Order: sequence, then structure tokens, then C-alpha cells
Amino acid sequence: MEKYILPIKKGVPVFFVFAFGYFLSTLLRATTAILSPVFTSEFNLQAGDLGLLAGGYFLGFGLMQIPLGYLLDKHGPKKIVSSFLIIAIVGVTSFALAKNFTGLVISRILIGVGVSACLMGPLTGYRIWFADNYQQRLNSWMLMIGSLGYLSSTLPIQLLLPIFGWRWIFGGLAFLTIICMLLIFLNIPSWENRGTEKIYEKKENLGSLSEVWKNKFFRSLIPIGIFNYGGMFAILTLWAGPWMIRVSGYSPLESATGLFWIHVTMLVAFFLWGYILPKLSNYGLSTIKLLKLGLPASLLVLFIIILLGPQAGAFHWGIYILSTIFLSLTQPAVALAFPTHLAGKAFTSFNLVLFIGIFTVQWGIGLIIDLVQTLGFSEIVGFQISFFIFLISSIFSYIYFILCNNKSS
Repeated sequence: MEKYILPIKKGVPVFFVFAFGYFLSTLLRATTAILSPVFTSEFNLQAGDLGLLAGGYFLGFGLMQIPLGYLLDKHGPKKIVSSFLIIAIVGVTSFALAKNFTGLVISRILIGVGVSACLMGPLTGYRIWFADNYQQRLNSWMLMIGSLGYLSSTLPIQLLLPIFGWRWIFGGLAFLTIICMLLIFLNIPSWENRGTEKIYEKKENLGSLSEVWKNKFFRSLIPIGIFNYGGMFAILTLWAGPWMIRVSGYSPLESATGLFWIHVTMLVAFFLWGYILPKLSNYGLSTIKLLKLGLPASLLVLFIIILLGPQAGAFHWGIYILSTIFLSLTQPAVALAFPTHLAGKAFTSFNLVLFIGIFTVQWGIGLIIDLVQTLGFSEIVGFQISFFIFLISSIFSYIYFILCNNKSS
């Protein structure tokens, strides 16, 4: 597929409209971390239930990634993202009206399905509409917007909670999702204007999903995507909050404030990261080399947090999340490893890996915490054991990546 570079007057609105969609996606994703005490109290949830509730979003999200790749490559981001947001609107509305735990989980799955194209759709479009040397910058700046969504899910939600209640907050999010859908419909270019003939009329031009999954580099990233990257998001969007409350002894407001500053740090970091990445490439620092050198820092920080236990708070989790910034290189690296007609399938395949990891780690940590407590240990020990198992899995994933790319730099 040929590239069709947008002029700046069209490119800037395209970025900001898509950024608004991804902002809402991450805001909806992360609300469970702040609202976990409310849901735990109102619906009498255990740690495993909380993990399942948060993971429901990622289950719905992950289930759509493979079909989403085909849909994006064929129909483009405008049609697919706006259509999927209709499902998100239904999910957010039903979540606001849910009367029991089952209703919450089903609604979270629908939300996950509905916003599943809010990052992969834009990245697929960027692959065609923006030059290759801007791909990593665009990816980092989209993640910066995602950090703004996470940030908005912390202290702002906590402050709005006693005023409006969580149900009206979700009602407001449903309204914003409707606005986003309309903006996409009005501002995003049609896929027919991508500067290429109708290559999809011939089946052989569609590209095969097996081309992605058989790729050596892609397969080397699967364990990292599941445990290191997926686990980081599992902590960021759920377990950092409960750790601060149940292990470190924070109040809900203190936990929300801690998460707020963690996300402020990430927002600034992603902005600067997007700016300096092209310069690092000019110095010969490839994605593989940066991952090899950078990932061990996050593993060391996580080990220190586990050892500190109750002494580890928002500052330590902020350092951990910041040290995982190298993982953001994986998505643009996957896309650039394939031709443009496979961009959607490459992005969504790796996203499937990522969200399988988030769901598995998010739910798994909760189940292990409950299991350890049933064996007579304290909740704090349960947190430490579950996070230690996650750490070991991340270490082996990193070793696998090194072995698969030992001749690459």
C-alpha cells in the first residue's frame, strides 16, 4: 500500500481527534483503580472479583484485536473506530445503570470491545498518513495522551465522586464518547483517500495474518508483551492503587493523589521520549538495543518494591512505571517490521498479546492474593508473593527476548 502523507493542516486535527478518543479509552480503562474501594464496599467484592472486573475490559478489548486488524486494513480507521464507539456508548451507559457484579462485568466487556480500536485505529492510519520517521514520535505522543487519561481517572475522579457519585460520572463519560464519535466522523479522512488504488479487491493483496505470527521478531516480543508490558498496565490500571491502600496504608484520597502524580510523570516522560527518540536513532541506538539495555531497570525497581513491602508507596511505583518506558518502543517497532498493507494486522496482533497479558496478570494477581490469604498468611504477604511471581515471569520473558535477538543490535 502506498503512503498518502497528509498536509499539516489536515494532519494536526486528525491527531487531536484520535487523541481525544484514546484519552477516553484510557480514562475508562483506569477508573477501576480509583473506584475499587467503592465497588468493593457496594458490591462486596474480593480481590479476585476486583481483578475480574478490571480484567473484563481487557477481555473484551483482546477478543476484538484479530478481527479488528482485518477491518482496519480493509475499511480504515474512520469507519471502524466510529462504529465501535457505538458499542462503547452502550457499555458505559449499562455500567452506570448496573445493579449487580454480573452487570458490571458484562458492561466492562462491552466497553473494552467498544474502545478496542481507539489506539490501533489511529496507529494504522498514521502508518499511511504520516512519514516513517514520525511513527515512534506519534506513538509516544499517543501514549502521552493515554497518560493524560490515566491521570484524569485519579484525583479528578476522586474529587468528583462525592459530588456526583460513580454512576453519574459514567453517564458523563457516555456523553463524551458520543461527542468523540461525531468528531471522528467529521474530521478523519476516508480510507478511499489513502492514495492507493483498490488493492483490497484482490484477495492476495490482503496479506495473511500468519505472516505476522510467523515473524521471528514478532514472536520474540510475545512474552514481553504478555508479562512485562501487559503486567505494567495491569499494575498501572488496577493494582498500584490497592497496593497503596492495603499494603502501604494510604487513604483512598492519598492513593488517588499518588496515582495522579504517577500519571503526571508519565505524561511528561512520554512527551520528552517522543521528542528524543528520532535523535537516539541517529546515534545508532536501535529498538532492540534500547530494549536490551533499558528493561533490566524496571525489573530491579520491581524487586526493590517487593522487598520494601509496606514502605513502598507512590514514589516507588512512579519510578517503576517510569522505568518501563522502553516498552513503548515495541508497538511502532512491530508495525515498521511489516509492509504497510499489514499494518492493521501487525498492530492488532501485538495488541492482542498485550491485552491477554493485562487480563491474565490483573486477574491472576487477585487470585493469588486470595489464595495466599486462605492459606493463613496476611494480605500484605499475598501482595508480595503475587508480585514476586509476576517478577519471575517478566525476567524469563526478557531472557527469551535476548536469546531470540542475540545477533541483533
